[in-house]
Amino acid sequence: MDRVPRARPSMTPRRWLVMMVKVPTAGRVKTRLARGIGTIPATSFYRHAVAGLAGRLVNQRRWTLVLAVAPSAERRSPALPPVEMRVGQRAGDLGQRMQALFDTLPNGPVLIIGSDVPGISQSAIAGAFQMLEGADAVIGPSPDGGYWTIGLSRRPRRLRPFAHVRWSTDQALAGTLCNLAGRRVAIAPTMHDIDEADDLQRDRRRGRRIIAPGS
Repeated sequence: MDRVPRARPSMTPRRWLVMMVKVPTAGRVKTRLARGIGTIPATSFYRHAVAGLAGRLVNQRRWTLVLAVAPSAERRSPALPPVEMRVGQRAGDLGQRMQALFDTLPNGPVLIIGSDVPGISQSAIAGAFQMLEGADAVIGPSPDGGYWTIGLSRRPRRLRPFAHVRWSTDQALAGTLCNLAGRRVAIAPTMHDIDEADDLQRDRRRGRRIIAPGS
């Protein structure tokens, strides 16, 4: 992990917005999408989607945008957008990688998002952070049974919501909520992600400009 700033005790803790990304290498990103539109177009889509989303979400006054990069050894890749901070993703499944981010970032609420959700905007992020002010966790569902974001207030202690979650199934959200039973959990609006060619076609029919960096 690259060096990250430590919050001083007298300072208000930062808000950390973590975007999980992969280095956009052909054959290693959006493989399900590639089966429908081809490897090169899928890789190009992912590269522009990451750049566009990062460009929309940079907001140093309201939160610090962090790229959590896989593979970790390539976190300084010039193929990724320039942001204030990059860290490497730890080894393990998705839950273990997200838990490591919640456990290691400095004090303050942490919100983790994916990199292929065209509906994410600054207002959506601000709303999720606002929900965390009165909750232990916030989750934004996806229609496929997963979720596009999860955030933890990390006070008074850091929770562990990912034990035995069945990733890449329609039970991921339910499993995570089960682990958070008894905690105050806020539910953010549902959003679609782009996994397959049908998802991409659906969003194009809606007229979304999902790959333009300035959108």
